Amino acid sequence: MRLSRFFMPILRETPKEAEIVSHRLMLRAGMLRQETAGIYAWLPLGLRVLNKINAIIREEQNRAGAIEMLMPTIQPADLWRESGRYDDYGKEMLRIEDRHEREMLFGPTNEEMVTEIFRAYVRSYKDLPLNLYHIQWKFRDEVRPRFGVMRSREFLMKDAYSFDLDQAGAEHSYARMFTAYLRTFARMGLKAIPMRADTGPIGGNLSHEFIILASTGESEVFCHKDFLQFDTPAADIDFDDSRAMAAVVDKWTSRYAATSEMHDAAAFEALAEGERVSARGIEVGHIFYFGTKYSQPMRAVVNGPDGKETFVHMGSYGIGPSRLVAALIEANHDDAGIVWPRSVAPFDVGLANLKVGDAATDAACQDLYEKLSSAGVDVLYDDRDERPGAKFATLDLIGLPHQLIVGPKGLAEGKVEVKDRRTGARETLSPEEALNRLAARGDS
Repeated sequence: MRLSRFFMPILRETPKEAEIVSHRLMLRAGMLRQETAGIYAWLPLGLRVLNKINAIIREEQNRAGAIEMLMPTIQPADLWRESGRYDDYGKEMLRIEDRHEREMLFGPTNEEMVTEIFRAYVRSYKDLPLNLYHIQWKFRDEVRPRFGVMRSREFLMKDAYSFDLDQAGAEHSYARMFTAYLRTFARMGLKAIPMRADTGPIGGNLSHEFIILASTGESEVFCHKDFLQFDTPAADIDFDDSRAMAAVVDKWTSRYAATSEMHDAAAFEALAEGERVSARGIEVGHIFYFGTKYSQPMRAVVNGPDGKETFVHMGSYGIGPSRLVAALIEANHDDAGIVWPRSVAPFDVGLANLKVGDAATDAACQDLYEKLSSAGVDVLYDDRDERPGAKFATLDLIGLPHQLIVGPKGLAEGKVEVKDRRTGARETLSPEEALNRLAARGDS
């Protein structure tokens, strides 16, 4: 992509309304624009990151056996009356009427709708277990939306819903998603720690929040230091093996970990001083097992092995991709801007032409651009007629993993420069060496 043809409205000044790092940097880097309180337009750079995150989530959900579908944003109020949540949910639910005065709502979550879909088609225990997920926009009318997309009113959500014959099967489904979440966040360069959590309006009696530690986190969390060294489950782990899944959960719940709402000060203080970690944290995922909370009032039943009707056991599993963009920035930034992990970066390489209009420099940049693109490396080519300092500042701000800097002085000696955005390390290489180096990193 040529930057001269890309829509990326960089802001030089930090907007006054931006209270936290991720909000400031997302606005400055031209990733999004606020349209009204808590509602944002995702601009091309931000959308590329969002799509990278969604791709990782999909791969890990599919690997764990979940099946993707897509439910609508607008839901009939009658479904929520069936479950008993319509009046209980509160003012966060945006209630509307259509032209025929039918009561509708903009979905804040999808337990009712997916249960209605399940009961319409599934009749036998032989069709279980089943896990359906989608990635869809949600709306919750927050009383005080703030911190950009960290706490917005409209947000993108991946929610999965499991259906099982009994509690044992449901716990296996829960463990599958628990494992998939650990892998999902690790692939984004995040160490997410599962912590016992309050079930809130979703309901149920088993729930974990997945928390990343960040100095700018929204709340205080407490955990054992061992979590920081735990290995992520391998890609070839067998999700059908209930013992393997249970072992993952047992390991990742074997140490103390709690959000401030669930914190047991006495239990935490009982740990050795060197084992205690007290830090700020950001929630990036939340999973629930709630048994028959929805299947009973909504009559979601299957015929069991004995021929009798049985209420299915359910769980729900949420990740907020739009929130994750902000969380990733909170965990990956420096004074100059964002520092993206490669797996979610909007582009792999930023190619800076320091002398646009110079025949040799233009030719070298065009050659590198074409060859890197052909090698599968996603390149943002800064071909604007701007000062070098402005180009360096832009590339540092948007945080692409690698910068390839090409200028007439270096080319006269047969050299270009490659900069690692995270470490700041610079290498002076021949164009061919730079091409090979960046193409190899693109494959990793």
